Amino acid sequence: MANISDVIEAHLKKIIASTKQNAVEIKRSEIADLFQCVPSQINYVINTRFTVEKGYIVESKRGGGGYIRIIRVEPQDKYKLLDDLMKLAQPKISQQGAIDIMERLLEEEVITEREAKLMVSAIGRNVLNVQIALRDELRSRIMVSMLTTLKYKE
Repeated sequence: MANISDVIEAHLKKIIASTKQNAVEIKRSEIADLFQCVPSQINYVINTRFTVEKGYIVESKRGGGGYIRIIRVEPQDKYKLLDDLMKLAQPKISQQGAIDIMERLLEEEVITEREAKLMVSAIGRNVLNVQIALRDELRSRIMVSMLTTLKYKE
């Protein structure tokens, strides 16, 4: 059974996919009412499931007429996508940020599920067993190397 965050994410993605602009404007309180949850749950979903690494831009306007706009960014082509993701991965990247990038590559069909699993296994905390200060930088270097390989080795 899916948890409430998964259900909210799926709902918002369905709405975005149904629009020609690949965007949706929502009111946090209305979505919270729809799913009978607290508004902070909506914040959590938006902050963790609709990130730049996953291909979304989120804009918000606070106040009485406020809204949250979620925009799905479509890459121009595979090479532009890889360039953009390499920029995001530098000079350091968290494990979750790297996983988000790999999920995006999988979603855009740049890599296979098997390749994604291999990439995830190479950047994990247990493999990069170095001081925390160095770990995100080392992960970045590995990610950029893998993305460069994807870009030029076909």
